[in-house]
Amino acid sequence: MMRTRPLKVALLGCGVVGSEVARIMTTHADDLAARIGAPVELAGIAVRRPDKVREGIPAELVTTDAMALVKRGDLDVVVEMIGGIEPARGLITTALEHGASVVSANKALVAADGAALHAAAEASDADLYYEAAVAGAIPLVRPLRESLAGDKVNRVLGIVNGTTNFILDKMDTSGAGYSEALDEATALGYAEADPTADVEGFDAAAKAAILAGIAFHTRVTIDDVHREGLTEVTAADIASAKRMGCTVKLLAICERAAHGGSVTARVHPAMIPLSHPLASVRGAYNAVFIEADAAGRLMFYGPGAGGSPTASAVLGDLVAVCRNKVAGTTGPGESAYTALPVSPMGEVVTRYHISLDVADKPGVLAQVAMVFAEHGVSIDTVRQQGKDGEASLVVVTHRAADAALSSTVGALRELDTVRGVASIMRVEGE
Repeated sequence: MMRTRPLKVALLGCGVVGSEVARIMTTHADDLAARIGAPVELAGIAVRRPDKVREGIPAELVTTDAMALVKRGDLDVVVEMIGGIEPARGLITTALEHGASVVSANKALVAADGAALHAAAEASDADLYYEAAVAGAIPLVRPLRESLAGDKVNRVLGIVNGTTNFILDKMDTSGAGYSEALDEATALGYAEADPTADVEGFDAAAKAAILAGIAFHTRVTIDDVHREGLTEVTAADIASAKRMGCTVKLLAICERAAHGGSVTARVHPAMIPLSHPLASVRGAYNAVFIEADAAGRLMFYGPGAGGSPTASAVLGDLVAVCRNKVAGTTGPGESAYTALPVSPMGEVVTRYHISLDVADKPGVLAQVAMVFAEHGVSIDTVRQQGKDGEASLVVVTHRAADAALSSTVGALRELDTVRGVASIMRVEGE
């Protein structure tokens, strides 16, 4: 039966995503009411620029006082799309304290302070949902939190930033350098005027923290995530990957240790075989590959950003928390019962691709091989090309600990015959 009292929803932020959420709430009001079991009513929209024309949004709903809006006490749900840490954290906490459930798209805040937000939601018997914080429209948070709740997830491997995937895909398909590919991404609107959060891996690291926490039932913050960006990836790296039958992707990797007593979370460029499902993810799309004991291997693919895709995820959460309100219950909250420690990057074990600039003379290869052996890193393949007294040496290793590889590289830099370490890249997905 449909209840007659409408559920009151406030929006914090009315940019590209917020305006799309408001539009769909209005145009699809009857469908949403039927799915929820009660009508949904926009009760207020907090913005920074009240004079901006917002088509289809009644002026009387618009306010610049976001704190007064969330303190009203008659709201059922607050949808936060401001982003950043403050004032979003204070607004969300206040909304929860005043009895409203919260839907957020704020990956930075959830990754930094998710435990405190969940505690506030639990104390107020309210929901905190954030599907839109990771991978846009792709259903990912809820499947991990609910559909796989009875399984044991061992690994999450994904492309979770569309801007960096577009850049690397352009470098791979056209031979463009990093700067040229970034310029095109900016011109097409994929990259922000300041692309630092994307290209230096901060965006992906926040998402990795969220995914690791849910997948492994433990608390992982963005500070626990090892992060490397793609600004040092060169056309030579892309070409070398092709010779190996690989492509380069910026990956978020969350793993449960083989012994089960810890987890790791990292973001960095890596070579993956063309046979891996993630290798075929092109343009600005996202994809996440999950490995679980019972379910096996699962892949989630789709648009990872944009107004409409992100609004779709926000509205999915809105429907879920509104249904809970009608039923007088709440959905799943934080699950951190395993309390597993996050291991340092030095303990991560994988393969490596190292490119060295060396002197082109006898004995160099033997010296380099000796350094690898002394630090316990086994060599799989070596490729050498020399010209005019200089040479490039490309070494691909077997699996080794990151700390062992780091000490190897440090020792290589001390050799007189090694003129420089041109690049180091991990090899994943095998």
